[in-house]
Amino acid sequence: MFTGIIEETGHIRTVTRGRHSSVLSIGAAGILSDLKTGDSVSVNGVCLTATTVDGGGFTADVMHETLDRSTLGQLSAGDVVNLERAMPAGGRFGGHIVSGHIDGVGRVVSVRRDDNAVWYTVEAPPELRRYIVEKGSIAIDGISLTVARADARTFAVSVIPHTLSVTTLGVRRAGSGVNLETDIIGKYVESLFRSGPAQSTITREFLAQNGF
Repeated sequence: MFTGIIEETGHIRTVTRGRHSSVLSIGAAGILSDLKTGDSVSVNGVCLTATTVDGGGFTADVMHETLDRSTLGQLSAGDVVNLERAMPAGGRFGGHIVSGHIDGVGRVVSVRRDDNAVWYTVEAPPELRRYIVEKGSIAIDGISLTVARADARTFAVSVIPHTLSVTTLGVRRAGSGVNLETDIIGKYVESLFRSGPAQSTITREFLAQNGF
């Protein structure tokens, strides 16, 4: 599990492409202090496993499903990526619950400066839009952000200068593809409702009575 608080940006050293998979070699620094083979690392929001670790970075395998669901298949040598190690049990929970399991790819529609902040409007796939709510959480390329506005097709986030300076969001422009992971809680609640009362005692009335 991750929190969406990016630890550092790394860079793609090499991409080895297979027929339906890839191997990424990623240059990093800070996260290498205790990274071991087999550890989980969020790369632009995608949970990958470090298969080798050296003094300058690590490698990770990317399977067919991940390439289909994310922007990792578009990466090339030199591209900058957001990196976060899995959250330790005793660590600070600075963002929100981020699984690293990408729901789909969105598209940046517009980028607009607003004093010291920057507004990003993102078009989300229709099947994801119902999980995106105003003032809720969303992970964009692994970055924990708050949804400031939402409509039937798009949502918008307002980003502070610090986030722009320490993540890849600062180089995203209109037309850029971004990895989206919606709030995991909403997906579980929907699944429970779909299962019906015979399988679950959680109903709309129960949630309303308990403050949800």
